[in-house]
Amino acid sequence: MTNKGMLGMCRALALVLLLGCFSVQGALWTITYPRPIDDTDERTQYPIALLKLALDKTGVNYELRPSDRILLSGKAMRQLRENRQVNVVWSMTDIQREKDLNAIRIPIAKGLIGLRVFAVNDKKRAKFKNISSIEDMRGFVPVQGEDWPDTKILQANGFNVFTVPEFDEAYDFLKQGRGDFFPRSVIEITPELEKLGKGSNISLEPSYALYYPTAMYYFVSNNNKTLANLIESGLRRAKADGSFDKLFQSTYLPVLDKINMSERTIFTIENPLLPDDTPLDDESLWYTSMQ
Repeated sequence: MTNKGMLGMCRALALVLLLGCFSVQGALWTITYPRPIDDTDERTQYPIALLKLALDKTGVNYELRPSDRILLSGKAMRQLRENRQVNVVWSMTDIQREKDLNAIRIPIAKGLIGLRVFAVNDKKRAKFKNISSIEDMRGFVPVQGEDWPDTKILQANGFNVFTVPEFDEAYDFLKQGRGDFFPRSVIEITPELEKLGKGSNISLEPSYALYYPTAMYYFVSNNNKTLANLIESGLRRAKADGSFDKLFQSTYLPVLDKINMSERTIFTIENPLLPDDTPLDDESLWYTSMQ
């Protein structure tokens, strides 16, 4: 090919790329996430706020809205795999989920999803005194969801896990004295206990925590690479200018103080479901005061 021909090809390619950029910037992106049971659920406010922040950083035109129907985590992931109802979900990762879906590997809660404190029945609180080791902890029966990654993690670490098919049943069973504790992430437990109300017989165990390395990511369909790239680009821009960390700190540092996290004994366990591509070496992506 002549130099003139090569130059013409390069100009054509540049025009295609430029038009592609205008297409991404100018189109209206409709981004649908799983509708929670309660639209005021505090657990969803940070992921939505961070997603808005990331999209704003990209400069695209977008509409962010909940799905028409309520979708709990397991069903939301299935719908996402099938390209139905939603096109983005945030959830804890594991090897299978990263095979089924496109994980945007920036931990949106900096690993706090793996820092677990315990909801307990008040009649069983005394059982948790004088725990000194993970071996002591294994003598207690945790309650977890049947299809949650946490269940397999706890089982792999020697816990006899009592499983339930639906989230709400975990608290119901705990109220009935079935199982000893419900390990919940520090980013989840406060609004959940507040929802139960002051008259509940379930409360926060005050002295201990479990930690296993894991991440909560935004997931999109494997067919939607463009959306994945868009969200990742926005998150990285928010990391670079400090707005990601500012939102994280303003949301979660008061929560950690409220549950007296700095005074708790933390037992670290392994996570055999953690994918090899988890960015553990990038300290800027993690909250480091957990282990």
